[in-house]
Formats: sequence, structure tokens, C-alpha cells
Amino acid sequence: MATNTPSTPDRLPQWNLKKLLAHPDKDFDTISKTLDKKVTALEKLRPSLKNNTSSKTFEAGLQLTEEIAASSSRLGAYSHLWFAQNTTNQKARSFEGKVRNRLANVANRGLFFDLWWQQLPNKTAQQLLANTASMRYHLTSLRRLKPHTLTEPEERIINIKNTTGRSALDSLYDVLTNRLTFTSPEKGASTPLSREQLSGYFRHPSAMIRKRAYQEVLQVYSGHSDMLGEIYKTLVADWKNEGIDLRHHASPVAVRNIHNDIPNEAVTTLLSTCRKNRGIFQEFFKLKAKICKIKKLTRYDIYAPTKSPKTSYPFDQAKKLVFNAYEQFSPTLAKHAQQVFVDRHIDAGTTPGKAGGAFCYSVLPKLTPYVLLNYTGDARDVATLAHELGHAVHGMMAQHHSVFTFHSTLPLAETASVFGEQLLSQALLQEVSSPRMKQRLLLGQLDDLFATILRQAYFVEFENQAHEQIAKGTTVNDLAKTYLGLLKEQFGRGVTIPDEFQWEWITIPHIYRSPFYCYAYSFGNLLVLALYQRYQKEGKAFIPKYLDLLAGGGSKSPQDLLKPLGVNMCSEQFWQSGFDRIETMVGDLEKTLN
Repeated sequence: MATNTPSTPDRLPQWNLKKLLAHPDKDFDTISKTLDKKVTALEKLRPSLKNNTSSKTFEAGLQLTEEIAASSSRLGAYSHLWFAQNTTNQKARSFEGKVRNRLANVANRGLFFDLWWQQLPNKTAQQLLANTASMRYHLTSLRRLKPHTLTEPEERIINIKNTTGRSALDSLYDVLTNRLTFTSPEKGASTPLSREQLSGYFRHPSAMIRKRAYQEVLQVYSGHSDMLGEIYKTLVADWKNEGIDLRHHASPVAVRNIHNDIPNEAVTTLLSTCRKNRGIFQEFFKLKAKICKIKKLTRYDIYAPTKSPKTSYPFDQAKKLVFNAYEQFSPTLAKHAQQVFVDRHIDAGTTPGKAGGAFCYSVLPKLTPYVLLNYTGDARDVATLAHELGHAVHGMMAQHHSVFTFHSTLPLAETASVFGEQLLSQALLQEVSSPRMKQRLLLGQLDDLFATILRQAYFVEFENQAHEQIAKGTTVNDLAKTYLGLLKEQFGRGVTIPDEFQWEWITIPHIYRSPFYCYAYSFGNLLVLALYQRYQKEGKAFIPKYLDLLAGGGSKSPQDLLKPLGVNMCSEQFWQSGFDRIETMVGDLEKTLN
């Protein structure tokens, strides 16, 4: 049972990063020397790399690139995770910069090997691919990028430029936004809040508290709109300069698509299907207004809870709920999820300066992934735990692959995480018998599906338009107007959108760090809805096929990994089947009103 007592932050687990680096400065020097030795050995092979290179030389070079990537991943992961713990930590920030520069140098020195591989004649490449096993997909992906690859000197310049350009701006955005503090929306409260803490009030029972919370976050961010807006415009310009002007991709989103190995047609179909089905969520919000007894919803109210008392889940209870849900589906998945805690690779508390949100970082195939949460005890945090542990088990299921191929491509990276949330949601639904509790759970699920499908698709719609506008020359205020117009289209006439929400886009880290990343959430959630329906029809016979999908990691293209499950990602009918499931859930919610 959930309680009315929130989890105590100081009891929440903190991760132990010593398996990455036990002594940061000393280990940095040791790994740097190892990297230098490996790169030097690779450089010695360069004179032998020709169109008739022997398989022995090729395999030696391939092994060295894998070892270099593994050591680089260890350094990069430590610097990122240490910085995420406290973005105001000067030592962590300095260390991250030092690592970024070191790894750029390593990447530049070893760049020639990938470029040599790309330019090989097809016949020679096919002969060398014969014995590459799990590395095959990585190598074929490199050749797929050949039309968009520049000369070695140009590629080196871009790598160096990014350390003080894009990467530095990403860090600057984090530093600026993670140090922001906010006033509590509750009267009389004087303790400053982090954004993560303030976000908890978006689901507060009081409409006035919700409104104040949103107004506070938007007011604070908009106070920095000039700087944050210019950072965004610069990042977008950089994306165009490199991706369109230099590498000749067809469009800004095509840059992301080719790295995801997703056909442009599939992404276009996905986004258009999402846009066509916005009416399903608009109907949901009308029902929600009735259930919550709100005459007309405003954007402040879309995550409004029902009138029943808010419950809080102690962290130990959340763990148990998630582990049990995983166990009922597959003991293998549950065992992997538990290993994250056994190895102390989870950091769950909310602390000053800590990076907001949640993430999972799979570093190396044989190393248990690291999970960051900002756990406050509400129901959404339990779902987030299920989500991030899904990412972790995905990486662990694929641990038999190379460092280059155990990560799945971005759209499939959300499969295990969203499936984990579905397992949790269905387990909770099975336990309830009262219509009121079922109503509450359905509301929560539909809230989440809106946030992870339609909302994410519209972020990408905004990015498509913003990238086009910035290429032609535009102002930050014009971008805000574009965002507001898309919000009004997204919600329709049933939800009032206050003008201050025009600044919401500068609060979304993904559009800064990873342009067009967000369609992966829409992709992953709709895919999982379809797969989960398959599971409900097939029962246990489905489980091995699903586990095989996870075990594939990134060793094949998304299309090849999904073929055994009968998925055609370019088909509008496939994506529509996910929305049909959502429409059924909206119908089930409507029945609870009777």
C-alpha cells in the first residue's frame, strides 16, 4: 500500500562510481597513457591499410579501435556521471572539460581507420566483413555514412571545434539551468526549490498551486530567454552548418534519421500519424475535465489529479512494485534490474545542483548500467524507476555484443523502458477492483501516453519549423510564437493555453542536446503498445521473441530486429494500431463515469 509519508531523501541510494574510476586524477593519467599506447599501435598500422589489406591487419586494427572505444567510454562516463551528481561542482566541471579535450584528441588520431574503411571497394569490404561477427552492423553503418563523411583534416577540425562549440554550449545550458532556483507555490514556504521539486506541483490537487508552479518555472526561465534562446539558435545553426552545408543531408531531421538507421519515410509517417490522432487526446482531456470537476481545462491542469488524496510511495515499496512486475513477466529481466542495486549503480535522491530528470547510462557491455533519478515519492516516480531500469536491463541483455553494438539505436532504445512501464501499469490494474481506482490508474496511464507520444511528436514538429526559421533568420520571440501556435493546435479548443507557455520550449533540454531525439519516445511508446497487445494475445509464447529483441542490442538495423515481430515501421496502419489501443483506453475511461 502507498502511504501519505514521503520517502526520506537521505535514505535513498547514491551510486558508487569507483568501478569506473577509483581515483579520478590518477586513473585519468593511467587511462590516458593506455589510450596513447593503443592509438600509437593503431597509427603504426596505417601504412598497411590499403585496398588489398590482409584480414589479419584489419582484425588487429578493429581490435584496437574496440579497446580504444572501451577506455574512452569509461573516462567519458565517469566525467558525465560525476558532473550530473552536482553540476555546480567546479572540480567535476573541470574534469569533464579535461576529458572532453582528451577524447577529442584520441578520436582525431584514430579517425583515419574509419575513413579508410569507408572508402574501400565493396568487394574488398565484403570479404573483410566475413569474420566480424557482432561488429558487422557497426562496420556496415560506417559505410552507410560515407556520402556524408568529409576528408580526414575536415573531420579533425570538426572534432576539435565541437569541444569548444556544441559540447561547450550543451554544458553551458546545463550549468545555467541546473543552478536555477524557484519559489515554492505554497504560501509561507521560504525554502528555494529545484526545478525537479517544483515540477512535483504540476500534479497538485489545488488548481491555484498548479498555476503558480507553472508560472514560476516559466517566469524564471523566460527571464533568461535572451541567453537560452541565443544558445538554441547557435546550436541549430551549427547543426545546419555541419549537417546540411558540409555533409549534405537532405534535411535537419535526416541527420538524426541516418544515425538512427530509420528511413525518412518512417519518421514522416510516424509524425503525421501522431498529428492526425491529436483528437484522441483532445477527447481524453474533455473526459478528464469531467472527472476532475474542472469546467474547462487550461494548460495548467493537464496533469491535474483526481480529487482522491495524493499517495506517496516509499522508495523500498517502489522497488518492490517494479521488481514484482518484472518478475511476473520474466525472472531474467527482474534479476538484471536487481543487479543495478546490488552493484550500487543508482543515485535516487534530490540534491542541490543535481541534474534534473532521470537517465540510464550503459557504459560497457560487461558493466552494470548506471541510473540517475530524482525520487520524491509520487506515483510518477515509481513509473520512472520502472522506465530507467528497463533501459538498464536492455543494455545487460545485450552484454555479449561489442562496445560498438550493444547499445540499440535510439528509437529502439525506448522499447524496454516503456515496456517496463507497461508491465508496472498492468500489474497495478490487475490488483484493483473498484471503478474509482481503475479510473485513477487509467488517468495516470493516459497522462503518461500523452506526455510521451503526442507531446514529444509536437516537440519535433516545433524543431522542424524552428530549424527552418533559424536558417532563414529569425528572432527568439518569433520562435516562441511558433511554439505557442503548435501548442494550440495540439490541444484544440478544449484546453486554454496561456501566452506564457510560449517559453516552454527553452525548458526542454533534449532539443538543445540532441535535436530531433524526441520522436524516439513517440516511436518507442507506440511500438510498445503494439507489442504489448501481441503479448496479451500470445501469452508466454511472446516472451522469448521479446527477449531476443532486447538481446539484439544494436547488432542489427531496427528494421531487421523488428522483422521477427512483424513490424513495418513505414506503414501508417502500424502506427495507427497504437493509437487504436489508446482510443480503447479512452473508451474504458469513459465507462468509469457511468
